[in-house]
Amino acid sequence: MTSRTRQPTRTRIGLISDTHNLVRPEALQYLAGCDAIVHAGDICNEAVLDALTRIAPVTAVRGNNDTGDWAASLPTHTTLTVQQVTILVVHDIADVGADPRSQGIDVVVTGHSHKPMISERDGVLFVNPGSAGPRRFKLPISAGILIVEGAHASASFDPLVS
Repeated sequence: MTSRTRQPTRTRIGLISDTHNLVRPEALQYLAGCDAIVHAGDICNEAVLDALTRIAPVTAVRGNNDTGDWAASLPTHTTLTVQQVTILVVHDIADVGADPRSQGIDVVVTGHSHKPMISERDGVLFVNPGSAGPRRFKLPISAGILIVEGAHASASFDPLVS
């Protein structure tokens, strides 16, 4: 009799932020095939979320530029659990508490700075996918992917345009 170890399911989560009312075809193509999408704020128009929802279920937070009736229902921060990984989504990293690990957070997804970044601090993976909206200064136009397998998460980001 052989025993098989069941491998954890691989969940692919698209990460996008700071679209500022721009739905780039390159972003939609990049996110195609994701199991879920996280938008870390500065959406600026509900039509952006509608376009993303056609690809996969969307979890979004309100950024500092998200105003009006459509944005009032968006939380300023939210958590979701994918397999055994708890993800905190907040627009501005300054709004993350001092010790997210003590709150059971494994991954923090932020936006706001428009600068793509992946780092690990005290066992917590911090990811900013950068901005997929209009170019700001010389910063790249980018989005990211979070892969969750069981209790493990890894992230990457890619430029969307040259």
